[in-house]
Amino acid sequence: MFIPRLIRRSVVVAVTALVCPAAAFAQVGVTVPEPGDPASARPGLLSKIHIDQHLDRQLPLDLAFVDDAGKAVRLGDYFGKRPVVMALAYYECPMLCTQVLNGLVSTLSVMNFEPGREFDVVVVSFNPREGPGLASQKKATYLERYKRPHTAHGWHFLTGQQSSIDALTDALGFRYAYDEQIQQFAHGAAIEVLTPKGHISKYFYGIEFSARDLRLGLIEASDERIGTPVDDFLLFCYHYDPATGKYGASVLRLVRLGGILTVLAFLSFLTISLRRDRRDRLTQSAFITGPAGGVFLPPDGGAHRAPARERSGPPPFLADYEREATARSRRSAPEPDRAKAEAWGPRERPSRGSGRSPDQ
Repeated sequence: MFIPRLIRRSVVVAVTALVCPAAAFAQVGVTVPEPGDPASARPGLLSKIHIDQHLDRQLPLDLAFVDDAGKAVRLGDYFGKRPVVMALAYYECPMLCTQVLNGLVSTLSVMNFEPGREFDVVVVSFNPREGPGLASQKKATYLERYKRPHTAHGWHFLTGQQSSIDALTDALGFRYAYDEQIQQFAHGAAIEVLTPKGHISKYFYGIEFSARDLRLGLIEASDERIGTPVDDFLLFCYHYDPATGKYGASVLRLVRLGGILTVLAFLSFLTISLRRDRRDRLTQSAFITGPAGGVFLPPDGGAHRAPARERSGPPPFLADYEREATARSRRSAPEPDRAKAEAWGPRERPSRGSGRSPDQ
């Protein structure tokens, strides 16, 4: 039967893999780690691929390369004015290099910083067999993808000899290897942010990059000569983590910021309270000041006033003042003409409804 034969073959393969694991791995071309190697050891070619962070290391700016126009240049020609975003890639890479450059262009497309104004983009091929023709084609492709043709002077695609490539990759800590079986380079995925003087400032890993992280990295690399006050605030709240290649919230700085805001809030509350109390006292003194500059105080000095929530109408001392003012005005009013009133006499006064005036 077909099924029993298939089962027997599967059993034989499984037993062989358990008894002779080296033979099983050899079928798929995988290098078997030697006995005693740690479990985290990377076999074969992968052990040669890594990106070592050399933060603040100075790049050799005298290295010779050829630009996308076929002109001989030095690496230092792209430094001195602005920060630089550098990517190591080879232009005939069928997969990873293209993904890195695609991610870089996508990130730059959503930023208001532009190449040639706030920073420059320098892409260097680590394949010595590539020339300026491929570099020019790659530049045209990504300029079209970026859709800002006026920034062409800020994009630079370089090729060079093996000696220059080795010196640059060693300074950046970019370790790669050539796979003879597939005729391709094996390498990591990252971009680097460099200061205007050529010092390594930041590494960002992967094929997709955060626009916020790249913006903050460029601002820090420029010694904060670019950016806005909002960016300065974000740099206070976030810090670069070399282990992840990203910016994360700084807990200690956030705690300090919270303490400062708490003190400011308390001082604001105290100032407002003192001003309100002073205004209330001035209002009360205006109520008890007389019209001629004198001061009227109730007999008990205002102690008989009820709390504000129990009062209805004006305060008692203010009512006393109004009664005193009314009596004063009555006493100062002129007396009526008594002589004229007596001349009428009781009988000569017109009766109500007679229609006669006093002179009739």
